[in-house]
Amino acid sequence: MVLALLLAAAAPLTTESERSGFVTTGRYAEVEQLCAEFPRRYPGLVRCEKFGQTPQGRPMLALVASADGTFEPKANQAKKRPVLLAEGGIHAGEIDGKDAGFWVLRELLDGAKAKDAILAKVTFVFVPVFNIDGHERFGPNNRPNQVGPKEMGFRVNARNLNLNRDWLKAEAPETQAMVGLLTRYDPILFADLHVTDGAKFQPDVAVNLEPQQGFAQPLKPVGQQIVAKLFEGLKAQGHQPLPFYPSFDKEDEPLSGFTYGIPPPRFGNGFWALHHRFGVLVETHSWKDYAARVKVTHDVLLGLLDLARRDGATWLAAAAEADAKPEGGPLELRYGSTGETETIDFPGYAFTRERSEVSGKFWVRYDDAKPQVWKVPYAKTVKPTVTAAPPQAGWVVPAEYAAVVRPKLEVHGVTFRELTKAVENAPVEVFRVTQAKFKGAPYEGRQTVALEGAYEKSTRTLAKGSLFVPAAQRLPTLAAHLLEPLGPDSLAQWGFFNAHLEEKEYLEDYLAEDYARTLLKDPAVKQAFEEKIAKDADFAKSPERRLHFFYERHPAYDPRFNVLPVVRVDVAP
Repeated sequence: MVLALLLAAAAPLTTESERSGFVTTGRYAEVEQLCAEFPRRYPGLVRCEKFGQTPQGRPMLALVASADGTFEPKANQAKKRPVLLAEGGIHAGEIDGKDAGFWVLRELLDGAKAKDAILAKVTFVFVPVFNIDGHERFGPNNRPNQVGPKEMGFRVNARNLNLNRDWLKAEAPETQAMVGLLTRYDPILFADLHVTDGAKFQPDVAVNLEPQQGFAQPLKPVGQQIVAKLFEGLKAQGHQPLPFYPSFDKEDEPLSGFTYGIPPPRFGNGFWALHHRFGVLVETHSWKDYAARVKVTHDVLLGLLDLARRDGATWLAAAAEADAKPEGGPLELRYGSTGETETIDFPGYAFTRERSEVSGKFWVRYDDAKPQVWKVPYAKTVKPTVTAAPPQAGWVVPAEYAAVVRPKLEVHGVTFRELTKAVENAPVEVFRVTQAKFKGAPYEGRQTVALEGAYEKSTRTLAKGSLFVPAAQRLPTLAAHLLEPLGPDSLAQWGFFNAHLEEKEYLEDYLAEDYARTLLKDPAVKQAFEEKIAKDADFAKSPERRLHFFYERHPAYDPRFNVLPVVRVDVAP
């Protein structure tokens, strides 16, 4: 019995995945066991930290490793130690990162005593599973587009939310906890570990890092260097890394090519790049077997950690320059392709493309026994497509929305203050919506809306309890993403202010008929009405819209219909 216990104590901290030859992956109980066991095996080098709790009551765990025992965030910052944070299982079926991360962590700790070891210069924070409740919705059929492991977790959390659409709106408790962890440790690089779906092709991993083309200028050349050096090492190990997400421009046309994209902050890599830090999306290829995918995830993580050891001081200096440099000019809220393309050689497979008698669409079939090089267009440059001029002073969230918006500002560390007294007749800019297109079905549990419109001058009483969000703060673009209506992940576009896009008062038809006849005596109104009938067939056929034309001109018409509640101010209240 004693011998058995001694042998167990000396056993390497391998995962079920490793012991099975990467056929299976362990349940979350294994994460809890390893998180407790690593500090016992490597005292003073690693600690296990609980940083949150899931809706179903499971602990959210991180392992923090450092050769000199620098575990506390403030200590890392004082020593100017680069911190790299990696998380697996945000989509719990895409679980390569969990098993690769434990493998990397063990290797780092085994070599931690060497003077030039990675952990001598870098602190590694590893979250094995982000979507823990989804991880425990375990089964063999959760990822039909993926080769292995035998069973795995589910894509979304217990509330059916996709956590990788939740980074900015931060509705899920898991997201709030993870944002808190990122904020406390302030990693210079955050790696979000995934498995892509899609077509069959030869490359085994995509590594999408920003800033390279978007976000803070001082970080862009450094980001480009990180990718170049990382890819040099990965290729030497036999990998075929891609610098873009491998999604065809036309889903059923492999030769349609690819476009480099910069993600909005609903996604983890875009979210963290917005913080003047490096956000990295790692996507292994789902049609590679589990052993191959875990291996390439391991190699990407180890490569990033080694680069942090070698170049971390340069990364931190670039981030400090970005922090110190005001974000002048228009705030960039969305990026799109410039449209410029070049032809690249892409390692694919022979395929056939024919019209399906089942679906009626084109059906692509791949022959992975026949490697083939495709010559395809690649649009690799981007430009800002949605910008916002920063307000002179800042934004004001009215008191009636303080309880809604305050938690979002707090979780993201956005600076604000509460007004202690009312300001009467304050000059403001209000955003008037000219077009609102609601998504036809719920998206992540919300009724999202695409907005068009513009600011106009007005006055408002800024009530006591309203929140003033200054434009002059470390991350004004982060504040703008939340509060500027045209931002792709703004609170407005996520539907938090939809009540203001509903008409609450009306004019009875019999009154509107009388009022219309009065207004039509005005030649200008008559001409406008007749021109609208002539130019808009839908309007001409709609009695409701025709009468509404006159209601819009009635004194009872609500001037705040389609006006959003958050305002901009030129003078701080």
